[in-house]
Amino acid sequence: MLKHTPLFDAHVRLGGKLIDFGGWELPVQYSGIGEEHHAVRTAAGLFDVSHMGEVTVKGKDAERYLNMMLTNDVEKLKIGRAQYTAMCYEDGGTVDDLLVYKLDDASYLLVVNAANSDKDFQWLQKHTGEFDVRVENVSQEWAQLAIQGPKAEKIVQTLTHVDLSSIRFFGFVEDCQIAGVPTLVSRTGYTGEDGFELYCPATAAEKLFAAILEAGKDEGLLPCGLGARDTLRFEANLALYGQELTRDISPLEAGIGFAVKTQKEAYFIGKEALHAQKEAGLTRKLVGVEMIDRGIPRHGYEVVASGKVIGTVTSGTKSPTLEKSLGLAILDVDHTELATEVYVNIRGKERKAQVVSTPFYKRG
Repeated sequence: MLKHTPLFDAHVRLGGKLIDFGGWELPVQYSGIGEEHHAVRTAAGLFDVSHMGEVTVKGKDAERYLNMMLTNDVEKLKIGRAQYTAMCYEDGGTVDDLLVYKLDDASYLLVVNAANSDKDFQWLQKHTGEFDVRVENVSQEWAQLAIQGPKAEKIVQTLTHVDLSSIRFFGFVEDCQIAGVPTLVSRTGYTGEDGFELYCPATAAEKLFAAILEAGKDEGLLPCGLGARDTLRFEANLALYGQELTRDISPLEAGIGFAVKTQKEAYFIGKEALHAQKEAGLTRKLVGVEMIDRGIPRHGYEVVASGKVIGTVTSGTKSPTLEKSLGLAILDVDHTELATEVYVNIRGKERKAQVVSTPFYKRG
């Protein structure tokens, strides 16, 4: 039995093409992945991301506990700010990548990947030990919408008295009334564009979703499915758990070393392994590849050089913005210099490609 977000009926009404996404029945597209992708790059798109998991961590030891669980330095986080981070196993493999929001000195909100929310919650609970903390999975209580694109601020501003321009990148405001709905509004983004994440009570999701669609109808806003979300994040080189990050791929190998603070004083799970990996130098890392021959590099395809397998494609598509066949691939470090020629095994045929810089797309 597939799970449904509070917006399932709205997706059906709007004619969304629904698919099984990690046990959730969600729209992969409405009008079309390309059209939705371009709407986000040029105007705005509205996504239902209510399948994402929300976990609260509260108590006087919350900061100390999270600094042990997470790779980034939670001590540096100020109230009203969010931080991108990872959670690791002892060997440096990735449990998940996530966002942590500091609500107050003893209260944090973690936003985790949908497919990992139960696993993450169990991992967090398992390590509470002697800490004075309460870890609670509140995913059922929340809905999450993401409005992304250059017109996102203009559209949402018509629905609230809060000055949205005052919310900085990776900042957030709690208890913001949007279309009369109490909402936590943050500005992190997962598309390479400006935009907001709107966390509201699950019971109010339909009201908020409808109000935003109405407010944006003359601005080019489109409802968007998970297909466009994937092509947008891919162009911006934003990691997807299960592809760029896995149990067997460390945050350093996946290129999110900026969120791994091995120099912080606090011990964190995986610290020794990640420190050793840094010191010894990576043996493989994530790079961009651009096809020279015809063909699209897809997740799981082997990458070959001099007749031997040197890595694997983690994500790939024909970029809607750049109209090129591009991939992200984790390769042996000897083959990661820019312009290095490699071959992608596409359905049994080796197709020529080259290593290129990432992100593929940066907003102007």
